[in-house]
Amino acid sequence: MVTLPPFAPGSISLRLYPHNDLPADHIVTVLRGQAALAAEVGFDGVMTSEHHGGFGGYMPNPVQMAGWLLEAMPQGWAAPCPLLLPLRPWALVAEELAWLGARFPGRVGLGVAAGSLEDDFTIMGTNKDNLIPRFAAGLNAVTAALAGRDAGVLAGDVAIKRCVEHPIPVVSAAMSQAAVRRCVEAGAGMLFAGVSANWYCREMSDAYRAQGGTGPTVLVRRVSVAGASGGGGQARHAKQVDLYKSYSPKESQTKWAENQLTEGTPEEIAESLIADLAATGSDSLNLRVHVPGISPDEALRNIAGLAEVLVLLRQRGSIATH
Repeated sequence: MVTLPPFAPGSISLRLYPHNDLPADHIVTVLRGQAALAAEVGFDGVMTSEHHGGFGGYMPNPVQMAGWLLEAMPQGWAAPCPLLLPLRPWALVAEELAWLGARFPGRVGLGVAAGSLEDDFTIMGTNKDNLIPRFAAGLNAVTAALAGRDAGVLAGDVAIKRCVEHPIPVVSAAMSQAAVRRCVEAGAGMLFAGVSANWYCREMSDAYRAQGGTGPTVLVRRVSVAGASGGGGQARHAKQVDLYKSYSPKESQTKWAENQLTEGTPEEIAESLIADLAATGSDSLNLRVHVPGISPDEALRNIAGLAEVLVLLRQRGSIATH
């Protein structure tokens, strides 16, 4: 099976989350199995995202995890996405991604975000002072280095030099018009928040293109295949939304979708996603099946059940056909 490059227009990826009720070694094994299945059923790639201190089903080591997943996948790409860029020097991020790309050519991407949880910064021995300027500077630098445009202080690194002919694509979380401008200025694509309403994603997508943005725009949606989970999908999803609300500003919540879970048959899910892609102007798709309380078996059944959704999306021309 031929897969599309990381974040490429038409690509469909899966976001993976750890089952934190399991021992650490089991978590790694389960996520590797889920990534392998995702690649086998037709996903182009997988993503893992970052928080620290065991928070809410996230990983503290998304770059390392991406490497473990790539080893387990028969094909396809992996990306730490989003990685919380201000928690570490941008040069370290660029070097780690460039070398991972050397190990897995054409199969590595990077998504970044500024971060918002105070505990993440405290745990890492830093703070949120001047957070957005720090993030913007890091985004500009890491995107330029991985695109092969400007290596800066990393000009002597051979893996960074390789990015001139083998660039690693970068997307950045976008939840505001200011974030859109940062993406355009850095030459990065955009990763929409999974909670964002279609109308707001469209506003940001239109602004990105109007300002000269040429990268991918990745729509994130949470889905549940009928019969794949043990029931209570909306209730379990509501727990996840409550978690987001606990650290999201009230003003940003006015731009959230009223219903953030698409559940039903593969046909129903495909039709809903086709409508979402058209409404938002997005050109690639990232799906999530994980919610609080989902078991590893339920996650696997959902991933397997999405194989038909992927076929329908590609057959109906809403997303690229392999």
